[in-house]
Amino acid sequence: MNIVKRLTLAALLGTGLATAAFAQDQVNLTWQMWGTDEADIAAWRHLAEMVTEVHPEITVTLQTTPWSDYWTKLPVLAASGQLADIVAMQSLRMPNFYSILEPLNARIEADGFDIDAFDGSIVGGMSANGEIYGLPYDVGPWMIFYNKDMFAAAGVAEPQPGWTWDDYVETARALTADGNYGAGVTPQNFSLIASALGAKYMTDGRLDLTNPDAVAAAAAMIDLVATEKVAPVVASGSDPGTFVAGRFDAGNLGMYIDGPWAMIGKIDTVDFQIGLAPLPRGEGELAAATAGSGFGIATSSANKDAAWKAIQVLTSPEALDYLASLGRALPARTAQQGTWYDVAAKDVAGAREALEYSLEHSATYEITDNWNAVENLFNQYFPQAFAGSASAEQTMQTIQSLATQ
Repeated sequence: MNIVKRLTLAALLGTGLATAAFAQDQVNLTWQMWGTDEADIAAWRHLAEMVTEVHPEITVTLQTTPWSDYWTKLPVLAASGQLADIVAMQSLRMPNFYSILEPLNARIEADGFDIDAFDGSIVGGMSANGEIYGLPYDVGPWMIFYNKDMFAAAGVAEPQPGWTWDDYVETARALTADGNYGAGVTPQNFSLIASALGAKYMTDGRLDLTNPDAVAAAAAMIDLVATEKVAPVVASGSDPGTFVAGRFDAGNLGMYIDGPWAMIGKIDTVDFQIGLAPLPRGEGELAAATAGSGFGIATSSANKDAAWKAIQVLTSPEALDYLASLGRALPARTAQQGTWYDVAAKDVAGAREALEYSLEHSATYEITDNWNAVENLFNQYFPQAFAGSASAEQTMQTIQSLATQ
């Protein structure tokens, strides 16, 4: 064999070996995330593509489930060994699910990953027993989204930081007319409203729904629907969050509760001007419940190293700037939070003031170890009270009994 043939063969063999090695190094990760809205899912797909741009050997396949089903489905997948490599996790649910996620402290230390670039409160929310189990992508308090045009048409003053529950109810009354409702509430809003009003629904880490303050907070929310009739009835068995948000987006509901992550479904879809206000307070200072979400690595994943690379990209400054610009997240990275104000919320009345005030008055969102079950009970029994067939006290007693048995 002459030298030319030998060199040609060697080159071909080298190419073949390199191709084989490349093929062996290819990793396809799966990623479990909640979402049903097309804009929301498109944003997550874009982030998956960002991972491949940074790491060409990694592809990420997105698997989405509606929010209302995600937390029921997750333990089933974990028990059957079918979890995705990357698992989206909300800080409120971390106490329930951290055992299915890989601890990250050792990886963070080994790679010199700058965890201090993230808001400290949400890093804590992504942790359990001193160990970090997820890298956060967003953080934020629940607030009041309101229809600025509806306020103007009714001649009603727009809400300001520091407003009270009485102000809120009076405003909802003034906006309720001609088939429109002034407010919208869901069963799961109870804990947010209770916190804002200064009512404790937990004592020493245990559910305590039957104390007088918790019952009074429940009554205040129920009365909006059953007595004042300034909020629509949410039917049992429906997806209450989607129902109320849909009424708001359609322009026939004046105010509802959501977080900065919801802006992605508003800025390019509603045909009215949006405003933001803090939650109304009780007699004392506001206590605005705050939470966030992030991405962890399943303990069952066979591709933990690749998943670690991927979640660093999913929570990178570039990724969080992108999510902030769409209004999908108030970034967990503090340096990227300005993008949410300057791009997504630039035309939203009161956005900066409401968010800054809420963060200044933020409070830990307290939950039990079985919070998913508690919220399912909220969804089951609050609609009966909304319909006028059960009192606040009866509702709280029923939920307390079933949640703690």
